[in-house]
Amino acid sequence: MAELSPNAGTTILPSLEESKLFGLPKMLFFRILSVVLVFAIWEICGLIPISIAFPTFTGTMRALFEMIFDGRVIYAYAETLKPLGVGVLISGFFGVSIGVSMGLNRRSQWFWEPIFVVLQASPVAALIPLITYAYGIGLTAKTVAVIMLASPIIVLNTYKAVRHANPSLIQMCKSFQGSRFQEIWMVIIPNAAPVIFAGLRLGVAAGFIGVILAELLITPTGVGDLISYNRAIADYEYMYAAVFTVIVFSAILVSFLETVEVKYFRPEKKKGQ
Repeated sequence: MAELSPNAGTTILPSLEESKLFGLPKMLFFRILSVVLVFAIWEICGLIPISIAFPTFTGTMRALFEMIFDGRVIYAYAETLKPLGVGVLISGFFGVSIGVSMGLNRRSQWFWEPIFVVLQASPVAALIPLITYAYGIGLTAKTVAVIMLASPIIVLNTYKAVRHANPSLIQMCKSFQGSRFQEIWMVIIPNAAPVIFAGLRLGVAAGFIGVILAELLITPTGVGDLISYNRAIADYEYMYAAVFTVIVFSAILVSFLETVEVKYFRPEKKKGQ
């Protein structure tokens, strides 16, 4: 008797990522197409023009390359990344620590949760000018602005991840006579790590928004200075070029962190699995 293959009579449809269009994966093709369409619409709107303050895409790119080659963009990002790096490191270390304590201890949750919920819900842009009264206009004030935006996301994500750790794994640890330290370090934190890292990724994105707001509202330095100065002298091509670098930088940074998250913390999301 002939044996039937378990897959006999079934048709395997290629996924959107596996199928090709013009030699490219369909997902990649449509992403490139969407970007091209946005830039084309931008160019058309600039040529009409819809506003004297709205330059063309080609003019913006010309200004961008000029600022890159003369070093203005590099210098601006060197200034912007200082408070961003310090603020993210502080938010990450203390945010994860506080979030873990909130997830493990009810008293810690009762103390910290209202603070970070209020911070997350508050209009931080309105609070940033108040920072100058306490910390001046230097690096400290910008770092505090980054912490105010990044820490609530990191803390609350970590808290939820620890609080909702897999109870079956915790019970297994207890059944093997594991200590409380082993339960936290070897079971709860590894199980919560994907959501914790997702919170860190979102916190970095929020922190980048915070440092740009600080540079626009506290003191014009870095990328915020490029935007403010070119807006003040009505050089809109350079202003839009600076804004464009913010969008590209944040997109690349978030995509990189998402790749790290998928590779090390969420292997089930890898393509082809």
